Amino acid sequence: MKRGIVFKLFLLTTMLCILILATIFIGQTIFFKQFYMNKKVEDLESNLTVFEKEYRKNSNDIAKTQQLERDFAEENNAWITILDQYGNLKHEDDFYIEIQLNEYYQSLLGMKTAKVLLYMIDEDNSIQLSESLLKNSQVYVIGILKESQIIPIEIMVEPVEINIENEVYSRNQNILAKSFTFRNKMLYEKIGGTRENLKEIFISNEISDLVNLGGEVINIQLPQINDLSNVIYSNSLFLEQIKDFQNKILLDKLDIPNSTTQLINYEQNDINYKILIAKSDETNSYIFSMTSLQPVDEAVQMIEEYYIYIVAFVFLLILLASYYYSIKIAKPLLRINRTTEKIANLDFSETIAVQSNDEIGDLSRNINLLSNGLSMYIEQLQQDIEKEKKLENTRKEFISGVSHELKTPLSIMKSCITILRGNVAKHKKEYYFDALEKEVDKMDLLIIDMLELAKYESGTYKMQMDSFYIDSLLEEICQKLMPEIQQKQLLVETHLSQIEVVANQRRIEQVLTNFLTNAIRYSPSQERIILAIEVIGELVKISVENKGAHIEKEHLEKIWERFYRIDASRKRSDGSTGLGLAISKNILMLHGVKYGVCNTKNGVQFYFYLPIKK
Repeated sequence: MKRGIVFKLFLLTTMLCILILATIFIGQTIFFKQFYMNKKVEDLESNLTVFEKEYRKNSNDIAKTQQLERDFAEENNAWITILDQYGNLKHEDDFYIEIQLNEYYQSLLGMKTAKVLLYMIDEDNSIQLSESLLKNSQVYVIGILKESQIIPIEIMVEPVEINIENEVYSRNQNILAKSFTFRNKMLYEKIGGTRENLKEIFISNEISDLVNLGGEVINIQLPQINDLSNVIYSNSLFLEQIKDFQNKILLDKLDIPNSTTQLINYEQNDINYKILIAKSDETNSYIFSMTSLQPVDEAVQMIEEYYIYIVAFVFLLILLASYYYSIKIAKPLLRINRTTEKIANLDFSETIAVQSNDEIGDLSRNINLLSNGLSMYIEQLQQDIEKEKKLENTRKEFISGVSHELKTPLSIMKSCITILRGNVAKHKKEYYFDALEKEVDKMDLLIIDMLELAKYESGTYKMQMDSFYIDSLLEEICQKLMPEIQQKQLLVETHLSQIEVVANQRRIEQVLTNFLTNAIRYSPSQERIILAIEVIGELVKISVENKGAHIEKEHLEKIWERFYRIDASRKRSDGSTGLGLAISKNILMLHGVKYGVCNTKNGVQFYFYLPIKK
C-alpha cells in the first residue's frame, strides 16, 4: 500500500520526538541524581579550596573566620567548622569546665588545673550534665590529655550537698543528692565499652595520654542561646560526625595528606550526606564540612511524579507539532508533485509559488525555470515544426509555381521550334525567333530571381551597409521607370526631403524598384502614385502608394510569398516572375527593419523604415 509523504513525515517526526523525550526522561530519572551529586561535590570541593585559602589569611581573626563559615554555609547549603589537630572545635571554646586538680593529680600530672571539653558528651546527657555542674562540685574524669585540655571519655559528678532535716539534697534542685556519670559514648565504646577494658588500657598504656584525674570545678562555660557556637552544638548530626572524626584521630592515628580533600559518604534515616575534610598544615587544623543530599532525592522523586503529567502533555504536543510540521513540510512538496505531473504531460501553464528561501524554495525555482525552459523549447520546436511544414508547403508551392512558370515558355518555345523546323509560315520566321528570344529572356530573369531569393534565404548572406541619400535614390528610380509611367499616363507625386540613411544602397534600390513597379502595374490609367519620406525619431519611413483597388485582408500577408498572385487568372504578359515581393521581404529582413503593406483610403501603400545616419 502506498503511503503518502505526510504520513511518513508524521511518523518519523513523532518517533524522533518520543525518542528524545524518552532519552530526557531516562537521563533525568537514572543519571540526573548521580550527576547532581557529583556536581554538588565538585563545586563543594572547589569552594572548600577557596575557603581554605581565605582561612589561612585570616586564621588569627576569630570574627573573620566565623564570617567565612557563615558565608560558606549560606552559599553552599552545607555545615562547616574548623577543627584543631586533635579534632577539637578550634574557635568554639565556650562549652567546658575548668577543674582545680587535687594534690595527688597535681603531682601526678604536673599541672594545677585542667580544661575539660563538654561538647563530646552524648546529647541525651548534655542537658542533665549542664544542670548537675556547679562550682565547687567534685568531678572525676577519665579522658585523653592534649595540651592541658581533656577530651573526656567519662565524667562523674559528685554534687555539693546540704543537710535539711536529716535529708541530703543537691544545691540547685529539690532532689536527693546523688552522683552522676556522663560518657562520651562513641569514644567509650570505641575503647571497649566497659570499666574492665578501661582498667586494662590504663595498665597496658595502650592509648597514650590516657589520664584519670579529679578535682573541684572552679569555672563553667556554657554556650549562649543565640551564640554562633550554639548552632554547632545544637546540630547533633553534624556534631556526631565531628566526634567520630576526632575518635579516628585520637585512636586510629588518622592521617590526611596536605592539600587534599577526603570525601566520606554517610547515610542516616534514608538520607545521604557527603562529608568533606581538608587538612591545612599551615594552620595546623582541619576544615570539616558536611552537606545533605536530601534535596536531590526529593527533586528526583518530584520529577518522577511530575513526569506522569508532563509526558502525557508532551506526547499530545508531539502529535500536534508533528502533524503540523508534516503538513508544513509536505505541502510545498505535494504542490511540486502536482506541478511536475502537469509538466510531464507537457502542461506548462502552472508555476510553483516560491514562499521560502531554503532548499525547497530553490527546488521550486529550479522547477519553474525547467518548466519555462521546456515550454520555450517545446514552443520553439512547435514553431520549427510549423515552419518546416510551411517550408515544405512552400517548397511544394515553389516547385508547382516554377513548373507552372516554366511550362508556358517551354510550350511556346517548343511550338516555335516545331514550326521553324517544318518550314511552316516561312514569312513569319523572324516573328517566331523573336518569340523564342522573349521567352528565353523571361526564363533567364526567373532563374536569376530564384537564385537571388535562395541566396537571401540561405542565412549566410551578409548585408554590407553604407550611407546614401534616400531622396536622390527615389528620383533616379523614377527616371528609370518613366517610360512605363508615361505609357499608363500616371502622375508621380513626391513628398521628399534630403535625408541620409544607413543601408545597402543597391538592395534598397531593388526593393524600391519592385514597390514602384508593382504600383505602376496595378494603378489604373491616369491615376497618381505617391512617393513619400517621413522622419519618425531616429528612423525615416519610405512609402510607395498607388491608387486603385484595395487588397483583401486575407491577402495582405500572403503577397510576400513566392509566386503568390491575388488574381490567379492574371496573365504572364505583365512580365512579373512572382518573386519580386518575396525578394524585397528578405532584403528588408536582412536589414533588420520594419516593413509592411496596408490599404489606404483610395489605394494600397507599401512602406519600410531605415535608420538615419547620425
